[in-house]
Amino acid sequence: MTEFSRADVCAAAIADAFKDDGEIFASPMGMLPMLGVRLARLTSNPDLVISDGESVFLGGTPPLFAKADVVEGWIPFRRVFDVVAYGKRHVMMGATQVDRQGNQNISAIGDFAQPKRQLLGSRGAPGNTVNNRTSYWVPKHNTRVFVENVDIVSGVGPARARAAGPGASKYNDIHRIVTNLGVFDVKGAGDTVRLLSVHPGVRVEEIVEATGFVLEIPTDVPTTREPSLEELVIIREVLDPKGLRFREVPEPEAAR
Repeated sequence: MTEFSRADVCAAAIADAFKDDGEIFASPMGMLPMLGVRLARLTSNPDLVISDGESVFLGGTPPLFAKADVVEGWIPFRRVFDVVAYGKRHVMMGATQVDRQGNQNISAIGDFAQPKRQLLGSRGAPGNTVNNRTSYWVPKHNTRVFVENVDIVSGVGPARARAAGPGASKYNDIHRIVTNLGVFDVKGAGDTVRLLSVHPGVRVEEIVEATGFVLEIPTDVPTTREPSLEELVIIREVLDPKGLRFREVPEPEAAR
């Protein structure tokens, strides 16, 4: 059996979130999302359109944080808003909080008028979630992140979008939530968070204990697939030869 790390599993799970998108602008925010998207482009979905996160579309698929090797288009920041509003796009964001209804918070912790902790602010989360397919990446799955109700709604879940009317719900599509423990969607009863798979070495009970709300769990929970040998070679030798992924997803103590 080929050895693989938890970070490799997460990268492959993120790649799977983008594999069926076809020709679409993939907007990963963060290191593991960037690794997973580039892995998908080199394996399951070569039609993905990716950028350097600043101003250009990439013709090639360079390693993490490497200088663009081939440029095939120009997308300054102001043009990204045109894509958000009118284009085919799949964004993967982080989340300080996610609740049972799939709402996301990156704004602040505590009351909106006088928060205990000020975070990023809503940034592009509202526009992303009502206009484009959206997924979330959570590197540390725990009860402070997965809460019954987020303190402030930044990213809009399906139930809240539907309640706001067709302008918010027509394109709302919370596709996947990938964490260091498993993979989830928001297609449980009443549009709630549902467990899709647990990563190798993770027990369902661990995820239940690390989640601050009642999670929909199927009778038979599959294990997240192992990355293939081809994917491992691409991750280790092409996209992340410096092992930057381990800064975000270190190996569990039991595996060391």
